[in-house]
Parts: sequence; structure tokens; C-alpha cells
Amino acid sequence: MGNHTLSQRLRRRVILCSLTGLVVTQLAFAQRAEFIPQALDQVGVTEKLDMPLPLDLSFRNESGDWVELGSYFDGDRPVILTLNYYRCPMLCGLQLNGLVSGLVDLDWTAGDQFEMVTVSINPLETSELAAAKKASYINKYNRPGAGSGWHFLTGKEEDIAALAESVGFGFEYDEKQKEYAHPAVIFVSTPDGRVARYLYGIEYPARRLRLALLEASEGRVGSTWDRILLYCYHYDPSSRGYAPVAMNIMRLGGGVTVAVLGSTLGLLWIREARRRSGKRRKREDT
Repeated sequence: MGNHTLSQRLRRRVILCSLTGLVVTQLAFAQRAEFIPQALDQVGVTEKLDMPLPLDLSFRNESGDWVELGSYFDGDRPVILTLNYYRCPMLCGLQLNGLVSGLVDLDWTAGDQFEMVTVSINPLETSELAAAKKASYINKYNRPGAGSGWHFLTGKEEDIAALAESVGFGFEYDEKQKEYAHPAVIFVSTPDGRVARYLYGIEYPARRLRLALLEASEGRVGSTWDRILLYCYHYDPSSRGYAPVAMNIMRLGGGVTVAVLGSTLGLLWIREARRRSGKRRKREDT
């Protein structure tokens, strides 16, 4: 009887704890829903791979001149596109600093193997502000000639919105915070202006940038070794990075083995042929 009563008490406690946990969980979700402003529901990324960019859009460059977005796509080199704003108090700085860190470790240079375009999502920002931001980041990059390969643009609200829509970049102005809410992502585009790869976060390791640029250029930039490296790696959407392809590595390893073995056997055959030829000459001389 005592055990039965104890068992009932235990069950009641378990049920009570479960109900309490459920109530707390629901309250937490309700508080979170209240904390996130409804106006910011659209902030995020909708990937639009292989979709063309609106290259006919016009923006002001850091010198104040109107330029078409398409002027930075020459058909030969890939383009890294970033959407930020120059008075961003935190995320944009972290993102662009992380990008510069990756670029410093990359032996390719903006303006040589690829182009870079940063567009402000704030239509109130000026070309003077863009010029100051460019000077700051080019100084951090500290790579000769990079100033001609990284462009900082400003534009009209409708053109900014059209560009953001084309790459699936959702952002909103938070009136309460007086800031733009936006995701941390850069876009690697093909030389003819199609979205090839999305790279997320605030860190962009040199190898990831290299593979994305090589992939976007369809092998038109980089060395033979770079193309071999791309053959061994593929973009993994789950980890949002490049992972080794076991089958391709095995094939490549098998090919290298066959080539080495063939070369070794060829050298042995040549040496044996020379040795036999030498013996024949000696017999003929005698």
C-alpha cells in the first residue's frame, strides 16, 4: 500500500514538472516573439544561385560619378559583392574586417584576379562617406593596386532594393534602434554577373575565398593546381563551406599513382634498352 502511494506521488510530481516546463517554454517563445519586431521578419537570405544580377542599375562610386553595376563585370574575372552600410555600428565592420583578413591571406589580389564591389544599403549615405570607408579598408588590406579593384558605391533606394532582391538579401530599417537589420553574407558572382556562391558569417578564410572565386570563374583564374584543388572539394550547403570529395580524391590519387608508375616503368625500360644496346655494340666491336 505504501509503495502504491509513493508511486502515485511520483507520477503526480512528474506530471507537475512536465506541465511547468511546458508553460515556461511557451512563455519563453511568447517573450521571444514579442522581442523580435514584426517589421524585421523579412531579414535573412533567400539563395538565388545562377540568377543574373541587374547589371544596368546605376550607383555613385566613391568619386561621386554615376556608374553602371555592369561596368565591374568584364566577362573574365569573378566579382565579390557585399551589401553593407558605412555607418553600421557593429555587424558591417565585423564582416568587412573578417573579409579583409581572408583577403590578406589570399595570394590573389582584388583588381587582378577578381573585382570587389561594396554597395551601401542606406540611400542617405554619400559618396564622400564611401570614399572614407574605402580608404580605411584599402589601408587595412595593404595590397598594391587593390584600390583599383575594390569599389564602394552608394545609390538610390529603388536601385538598392532591386539589387538586394536579385540576390535574395532581406534587410529592414529598425526605426526603434535607428539601424538596419541585415544578414552577414557576401556574394561571389560569375564574370558575366550571375550569383555563383553565398558565403556566410563574419570570417572568410583564404581557402574558402579561393575555392569560391575559382568556382565562380569556372577555372579561368588560378593555376593548374588551383583547378585540381577545386576538383577535390565541393561546396557543402549543410556546413556552408567546402568539403573534400572522397571519390574525386581517390580518382586523382589513382591517376597520380598510374602516372608515377608509368613514368618509373618507362625509365626502367629506357635503361634496360640502353643496357642491351651497349652489350650488342660491344659484341659487334669484338
